[in-house]
Amino acid sequence: MPYSFLHLPAIPKVNKLPTVLSRQEVWRMLQTAELLKHKLLIGLIYGCGLRCMEVRNIELQHLDFDRRMLHIVQGKGRKDRYVPLSEHLIRGLKTFIKVENPVQYLFNGNHNRNIEEIDILTPKSTGFDSRYSQRGVQWVIKTISKKAGITKEVHTHTLRHSYATHLLEDGVPIIMVQKLLGHERIESTMEYLHVCQLSDQKPHSPLDTVFALYRKNGIPK
Repeated sequence: MPYSFLHLPAIPKVNKLPTVLSRQEVWRMLQTAELLKHKLLIGLIYGCGLRCMEVRNIELQHLDFDRRMLHIVQGKGRKDRYVPLSEHLIRGLKTFIKVENPVQYLFNGNHNRNIEEIDILTPKSTGFDSRYSQRGVQWVIKTISKKAGITKEVHTHTLRHSYATHLLEDGVPIIMVQKLLGHERIESTMEYLHVCQLSDQKPHSPLDTVFALYRKNGIPK
């Protein structure tokens, strides 16, 4: 090939594993959030494995409290799916709807708050998009994770990663997890097998074995 000496070598693809929160860290975020709206955002994203776009698109008609299901309409790839709703979420959602009285979307933007609480409204040709903005959702997750003392880099998708990982650790079949996440390819879901800790093959540090032996038999000679 002419001038082949000018071609740069290919950069190998880095297989980066997702950041996953512990259950204790999820609980700390829920406890740290002061506003019910923020608690519900965290609870829905983690408890239903939602993408940022999906939590913003929730309409009142998508909530089925009787069947304890959330209908995710036109998620990634324009695919619908159903996911279970926690009883704890249902109680909070009923309270939120009664107090806030939303009309269409569950979460709406509010441009009358301080700058930290601003939800940037996205203009459309027919007016304004009243939904909670992507920037607003991301701000909530990042700010509350820091207030909770979590040193990991936490984004909206981190809660979705944690949802998938914790389901696998709870013994939910990977095919079901794929369906709940709305993954088209099983390979996308299998990524979480690299970070989950299954009870029958949970990894450990050999240092723990050394300390266990020390406590049982005393200082080895």
